Amino acid sequence: MKLLQTVPAKDGFLMPAEWEKHQATVMIWPVRPGSWRNGAGAAQEVFSEIARFIATGEKVYMLAGQENYRKVSEHFAEDANIRVLEIETDDAWARDMAPTFVRRGGVIRGISWQFNAWGGEVNGLYTDYVNDDMAAERICEELGLECYDAWPFVLEGGAIHTDGEGTLLVTESCLLGPGRNPTMSRSEIEQRLKDYVNCEKVIWLPCGIYNDETDGHIDNICAFVRPGEVVLATCEDETDPQYAMSRACLDVLQNETDAKGRKIRVHELPVPGVPVCVTEEEVSGYDFAPGEDEREVGERLAASYVNYYVCNAGILVPQFGDVNDEKATAVLRSLYPGKTVYPIMAREILLGGGNIHCITQQIPAPDR
Repeated sequence: MKLLQTVPAKDGFLMPAEWEKHQATVMIWPVRPGSWRNGAGAAQEVFSEIARFIATGEKVYMLAGQENYRKVSEHFAEDANIRVLEIETDDAWARDMAPTFVRRGGVIRGISWQFNAWGGEVNGLYTDYVNDDMAAERICEELGLECYDAWPFVLEGGAIHTDGEGTLLVTESCLLGPGRNPTMSRSEIEQRLKDYVNCEKVIWLPCGIYNDETDGHIDNICAFVRPGEVVLATCEDETDPQYAMSRACLDVLQNETDAKGRKIRVHELPVPGVPVCVTEEEVSGYDFAPGEDEREVGERLAASYVNYYVCNAGILVPQFGDVNDEKATAVLRSLYPGKTVYPIMAREILLGGGNIHCITQQIPAPDR
């Protein structure tokens, strides 16, 4: 497949907001032994539940490698809106490996960022990620979409969040870290973002969720609800390291305006009241490859309700068996009136290193 060497902004393409109508969602069947414990069976059940909910309102493209393609196809055989694509990946984080999709009227195109497993030789989570890096191009080819080549710019889809009206949210801890684009200045990185997602303003939050192994993806700490309004993960316990991190982000947002000059309205979404940590039993279920970042007993996971996904059918909200599950769900119901809010137990996804937003990537519907 020949990749486009121009940039979306100059071609008039723009990344729409997630809440705009989708034509489909991309997901990847989880199998990696170092991410998904006990043969990935429990993770596959959660992925299936999510895919089937999404498929009630749009198509789902589920990627599976050659070894699992037939089994996954049979698993979803009765789901007419779920199509399994035979595409190899190294793991299952569709937000970061699938293309970022941009739109101009009735035409949809993808963007293939360079992927280096969240840090490459500096602090990447595994060493063999060739298939992940190729996934965006292969998805576009399979779907018959043209694709922009953003190489050598390293970025993951979870590191950006747009309001679709010219404003982009990112974190300094991720985009300015030594494992992404260390030879580029902040202004150079910002210009590259403007060129590819076609935004006018980039708002830089200082950090993400505590102990997030992606270096603090924005989609775990803050997300646009609609233009001019965001949800921010916050913590009430002043002794928790997340408290100061969230306060620093809040300070930025309260003193910022978006690309249209609107002050940002912040809705607080609590993190779980009790930190979610890996148990000894859970650690024993992983099979780590050489050079892969290994989990440890008692390790705190980056649990956040902000890592929800907006699809045509409704809002998929992670739950952790925590006292704040119901509170977070109620906040999101109030912010998305008229939308179905679907809570889903997401610990198995979190044990892999991310959550519902991380395993999904929307393809916008044409705007005719």
